[in-house]
Amino acid sequence: MFIFSFLADRFKKHNFLFEELVKRDFKQRYKRTALGILWSLLGPLLQLLIMALVFTYFFGGSTPNFIIYIFSGNLIFSFFRQATSDGMMALYTNADIITKINAPKYLFLFSKNVAALINFCLTLVIFFIFVALDGIPFHPRFLLLLYPTICLLFFNIGAGLFLSAMFVFFRDTKYLYDIFTMLLMWLSAIFYPTDAFPYWIQQIFLLNPVFTFIHYFRLVIIHGVAPSHSIHLICAAYTLAALFLGGYIYKRYNYKFIFYL
Repeated sequence: MFIFSFLADRFKKHNFLFEELVKRDFKQRYKRTALGILWSLLGPLLQLLIMALVFTYFFGGSTPNFIIYIFSGNLIFSFFRQATSDGMMALYTNADIITKINAPKYLFLFSKNVAALINFCLTLVIFFIFVALDGIPFHPRFLLLLYPTICLLFFNIGAGLFLSAMFVFFRDTKYLYDIFTMLLMWLSAIFYPTDAFPYWIQQIFLLNPVFTFIHYFRLVIIHGVAPSHSIHLICAAYTLAALFLGGYIYKRYNYKFIFYL
């Protein structure tokens, strides 16, 4: 409780700066584009169309609601990738401000995550439209989706704290992370069903935090069931582990950032 109270006080003190950072980060993403914010909606739709045409032919013949299966995986992974990739660059791209203004450095990372969350929510609206078009009935269990969304938000913050600290000292982090996310995308079962694998391999997929959040979404939306207590605990464990590791690294090397930016 002390930590949350401390953070709330810091946010209140720098509330104006944080709001301006969020506005800037969100607007900057679509600066000088003809369609602007509409790209938040058109981008996922175009990706979905391509993936549906390609992967339905190869994998989707026997998978019910395969379009929603793909869309849910891509929705979660895109949120994760945008938040962590932008978060990794948060300190470096704001070096001019950080070196001139005495403000908590993590505010720049948090603003990136809030901008990514806004983008995720906009895409989520389109996702639910496709859910309705695919004949999947809406039910009260959909409210459970708040849990993996909140967990993923804080997981992204924890990962971003770690990555942003690493990037300050090692510029190679960006290139290594690009390779890592590409590999992670294929290991997250976005384009293919996991039912074809033996049970023990299906359990191995849960070692991937991103897949676990994707799996939660699919259980609720496609299968219409509430995930087990173990899935809830795994999501929470990944979130707390990311926050602890990211917070530890960030706090330990925080005073050195200014010398490397």
